Amino acid sequence: MKFLVSVIDDKSNPGSTDRQPVISEFNDRLIADGYWVFAGGLTETEAAKVIDNRGEQPLFSDGPFVESKEYLAGFWVWEAPSLAVALELATEASKACDRKIEVRQIQ
Repeated sequence: MKFLVSVIDDKSNPGSTDRQPVISEFNDRLIADGYWVFAGGLTETEAAKVIDNRGEQPLFSDGPFVESKEYLAGFWVWEAPSLAVALELATEASKACDRKIEVRQIQ
């Protein structure tokens, strides 16, 4: 089973900025234990571009799709044998990166 694990930050109450050593250690363990598929951090929401090509002409917009105090700061893709294992890892991930985590199974 594969899971999209989203890192949610909050503009009004952001997580710690000094977490990279702890996150790197957590990532090393994910890799060693065979859960790691891919991961990445994302630029600030102001750098986002939105493309809507449902009409006659494509529309390009600057900024995030949705204005919100919470935003997607990064993500992992994990392979785990069950949702229970993914949730256990996500609990550790939340502590490691000092942010909320959302887990969704990839179909």
